[in-house]
Amino acid sequence: MRDQKKTEIKVGITVFIGLIILFWIYSWAKNITLGADRKIITVEFNSVAGLEIGDPVTVNGVKKGYVDDIKISDSKVRVTLNLDSDTELKDDSKFYVMMLDLMGGKKIEINPGSSENVLNYSKIQKGEFLGDISTAMAVLGTVEYDLVDVIKEIKITLSSLNKTLTDSEFSGELKNSVIQLNKLTNNLNELINNNNEKFKELLNESTELTKSVNNFIVINKDSLSATINLLKQTLDKSQKLVSSVDEFLDKTNKSENNLGRALNDKEIIDDLKVSIKQLKDLTQLLLEQLKSKGIKVDAKIDLF
Repeated sequence: MRDQKKTEIKVGITVFIGLIILFWIYSWAKNITLGADRKIITVEFNSVAGLEIGDPVTVNGVKKGYVDDIKISDSKVRVTLNLDSDTELKDDSKFYVMMLDLMGGKKIEINPGSSENVLNYSKIQKGEFLGDISTAMAVLGTVEYDLVDVIKEIKITLSSLNKTLTDSEFSGELKNSVIQLNKLTNNLNELINNNNEKFKELLNESTELTKSVNNFIVINKDSLSATINLLKQTLDKSQKLVSSVDEFLDKTNKSENNLGRALNDKEIIDDLKVSIKQLKDLTQLLLEQLKSKGIKVDAKIDLF
């Protein structure tokens, strides 16, 4: 009887330990943690592409939690992240859905940011899907027909190029062009070699001319400066003279000086016209007397 009770106790202990191990394995597989504070964050993605509950969440590549829940809200996907209590995130943190390995698994990668402000864990964060092999294959599938068309165009181009290069007439013209270019190069080299000394003399003369001009400028620097200053003064005086003439003419037109008043006074002009007319009549009278009997003078002279 006593042995039977011992056996039952052993069996019970074994079953209890087995249940504990089983629960521990289940908790490890589902990322369930007991007796620790956790941080919960909700992140919104346009697509998660195969992300599942229980997938790991890493911060700079270090595992810090797991995906606790995935829900569809309108056209977005909201993912609830369960993070360790010691995880520190800033308000400029970035959230990405990435490939876990080449077998197609997914994970959430978090860039913790560098801001001085702590992340508001109650606010819904925005995340990005970085793509994977399946996404790349899907994009490749969308451009499949374009790639086929491009390959066909390349093939046609290569065929045309091959026909052109194998054409005897084109090959002959190409050879002639190369020959002419070679002749032109040889002639140019011969011209340079034959006139090498002349080229040197021309360069030397140019150098000497440059030196002479430079020496002339250095020697006559003061004279040139004085000439330029004198020319500048002459231009300034000429400008002042032109301004004075313009001012005099303007005052004359506006009758602001004696000449202007005389020219614009109607009475003076009329008197001047009368005087000129009288002078004209007198001159005519004298001419007529000279042509006839001479000048007749009637004068009364009083002698003192």
